[in-house]
Amino acid sequence: MCGRPALIENPASAPLVWPVGALCRAIADALEARFNPVAVRGEISGFSRASSGHCYFNIKDAQGQIRCAMFRRAASLLGFVPRDGELVEVRGRLDIYGPRGDLQLIVESLQRAGQGALFEQFLRLKAKLESEGLFDAARKRGLPVLPRGIGVVTSLGAAALHDVVTALRRRVPHIPVVVSPALVQGAGAPADLVRALLNLYHLAQDGSAREADPTIDVILLVRGGGSIEDLWAFNDEAVARLIAQSPVPVVSGVGHETDFTIADFVADLRAPTPTAAAELVAEPRDVWLGALALAGERLADAVTRQLDARGQRLDLAASRLGRPSGWLARQQAHLGQQQQRLRYETLAQLERHHNRWRLREAEFPARLQQALTRSRERLDRAERSLALLDPRLVLQRGYALLSTAEGRPLSSVAQATPGQPVRADLADGELALTVQTVRPG
Repeated sequence: MCGRPALIENPASAPLVWPVGALCRAIADALEARFNPVAVRGEISGFSRASSGHCYFNIKDAQGQIRCAMFRRAASLLGFVPRDGELVEVRGRLDIYGPRGDLQLIVESLQRAGQGALFEQFLRLKAKLESEGLFDAARKRGLPVLPRGIGVVTSLGAAALHDVVTALRRRVPHIPVVVSPALVQGAGAPADLVRALLNLYHLAQDGSAREADPTIDVILLVRGGGSIEDLWAFNDEAVARLIAQSPVPVVSGVGHETDFTIADFVADLRAPTPTAAAELVAEPRDVWLGALALAGERLADAVTRQLDARGQRLDLAASRLGRPSGWLARQQAHLGQQQQRLRYETLAQLERHHNRWRLREAEFPARLQQALTRSRERLDRAERSLALLDPRLVLQRGYALLSTAEGRPLSSVAQATPGQPVRADLADGELALTVQTVRPG
């Protein structure tokens, strides 16, 4: 930048000779004192945005043009994308760009011409509703994971409706969509938006809708982009307050990514476009089917592990069984009860999960039925294995269990004496015997 001018006297005519940079700075200081800050109206020409984020363009009319520079910080606050030929009002300060000696306007704010009054109204209403807490994050609700129905408020002739319906049909064709049409532009649009929202509110409250109507769990308020005048219905106070009273979450998808309305601030969530609003409430069906399949596999694995563990317990109990006595009969009865209880609990648990997932998706029950069939086959094999351990099968092959008259088992000749009465248990009854001779092996 230039410093203070260094004045050099010319001996011939004695004018002041300025260094170029100093003269540029002096002119810039004069402009600052005489004009700044300055507001200018004109058409945009040659608009470009550099990779740094700075914007450069000319603003012109029939009599002249001024080079403009809008630095990244100010450009990031733009609510629209400037286009060549667009009539705008800019505010900033005049300056001299020393390296080229160009007059330029450093733009601090830019808006479409004629929007000043509307923008002032927008700011006043925004401040009012914000002070009342309508924008507070604490009152915003999360979106439903699996909505039973989706409501849409927009114009029947709007491209936004086509975009939203296309996205929902592609991602969640099984979820019903209810369109409540409304004007989205013009003097009658605010009242029409209020009516359309109220129609969906009736469907959003359980028990208030007709039996044939779907229950709405989330509402999309959408329309395409436009000027501040085009979007003004979404800056209406009555519309904003009604959105805040919605019984279900409201997603606002009004305009393009750079457009902001009062409805965006009041809604539970703002989407940059109508299509993005639809995608926020519509997790693709394939994602849920994959989750259901994974849950089914984990459930089948858990059942298998339970059956294996119970089978080991049955095997251990069977290995500890002694001769066929009253104790054996009691243990067999207890094991039978446990077996039946295991079967009923397992089948009941599988049936409950089966019914629950069947309500979510028609494709899932087949996988669960296969797991149930495998579980039943495992249980049947466990029953057959337990039956093979029954001591009575051994007795049927000609063996006998010997015990004293008091019921103590005889497992060695050392426990018997001649003339001692003993009892032999056979497969079909018992014999009373007397020891004649004891011959140790």
